[in-house]
Amino acid sequence: MSNRFRMWAKTWIEENISPGANPDIESYEVKAKRLSEKLFAEAAAANFTNFETEEERERVTPLVLAAVSDSRDFDIDAYHLKSQLAQENEDGD
Repeated sequence: MSNRFRMWAKTWIEENISPGANPDIESYEVKAKRLSEKLFAEAAAANFTNFETEEERERVTPLVLAAVSDSRDFDIDAYHLKSQLAQENEDGD
């Protein structure tokens, strides 16, 4: 992996992917794919060439999946959403 792209991707992952993905709302794989595409779109805006991004695609995608699958922190937003959904289902709305 090119050092410049690796450092940029690592920073992007840290800034854009919070630990604690919610598989009830979106599976890890789906979220990782969506965020990987966002990462590569932003890589183009950060002046990385198509060659660089395609070369690194295989190496970066597992890093994104690992970041998405990290459940060390509690995701309060997902908890609130699940609570609202459960309440709506209970109310029969």
